Amino acid sequence: MTVRDVERDAMRRALALALNGPAGVNPQVGAVILAPDGRILAEGWHRGAGTPHAEVDALSHLSPGEAEGATAVVTLEPCNHTGRTGPCSQALLAAGISRVLYAVDDPGVVSAGGADTLRAAGVEVEADVLGDEGRALLSAWLTVQRLGRPHVTVKWAQSLDGRAAASDGTSQWITGPAAREDVHRRRAMADAIIVGTGTVLADDPSLTARDADGALLAHQPRPVVIGERQTPSGAAVRRHPREPLFLSSRDLTRVLDDLRREGVQRVFVEGGPTLASAFVRAGLVDEVLAYIAPALLGGPRLALDDIGVETIGDAVRLTLSSVERLGEDILLVARPATAPSPANVKDS
Repeated sequence: MTVRDVERDAMRRALALALNGPAGVNPQVGAVILAPDGRILAEGWHRGAGTPHAEVDALSHLSPGEAEGATAVVTLEPCNHTGRTGPCSQALLAAGISRVLYAVDDPGVVSAGGADTLRAAGVEVEADVLGDEGRALLSAWLTVQRLGRPHVTVKWAQSLDGRAAASDGTSQWITGPAAREDVHRRRAMADAIIVGTGTVLADDPSLTARDADGALLAHQPRPVVIGERQTPSGAAVRRHPREPLFLSSRDLTRVLDDLRREGVQRVFVEGGPTLASAFVRAGLVDEVLAYIAPALLGGPRLALDDIGVETIGDAVRLTLSSVERLGEDILLVARPATAPSPANVKDS
């Protein structure tokens, strides 16, 4: 089968429509219904868990029989199961759709298989249409489906000799303005930012994402504070534009699962050393950002403490992704040499 230019244009339109929906537990999905002559008959997008999926939303704008012989262009493979809503594959068949094009395969254990159902019913199906663009759109959501939890980035700043603070506990600032600006830019890419109560009590961070002039960036990650000690009523984090979440649980897997259920797809762990080490020790780190300043501090306050390594053979090996100079500082970006095992996630 050949994909026509008008169908590729429709996929680009569907990708744009998908962005109208919320990013969260469910994927952002857009759909366009084309007449046989290439005219757009209807458009739709998914508005969140429990609402009609994009294909059904688009079909709802048409009269009975109007979609007969039409083509459905959708950014994600039509689902094949009944959850809060019915299977999109059956809705397309009932509407008389004769051709379906989609960008990304559905990775769901339960929801996948819509393409096979459509083909078995005699519908022409074309997969991976503008697939790279579709996967880029759904990158964070697809990662959650693969891992069974949000993607976790752990960040720390350190001196050249691996210290996160001076012996008296002071740490502002180890790195320079360029490095700190980069941190804020990356914070704004996350859905949640996690710190321990030790960091809150020692540094009183606001946990906001700001530009070089100190103004708040458009997207703010939700602050999450983990620890049993109480966060003071006057702490800066309590003035964050998003409501902070305070958790006493030491079970990081459970914390991440709770955040996943809240629609969090990307987590930014900012410290301190105890919390960062706990994530590393638990094998829950997908990316490390190490900001290294050309300074020597000495003393006991290491950037990481116990990560469960007793001998060199147990070292947590990483693959270096990039090295970037930020003013006088260096940013090392690394990922685990061994990728986490795929996890099965229940479809929402």
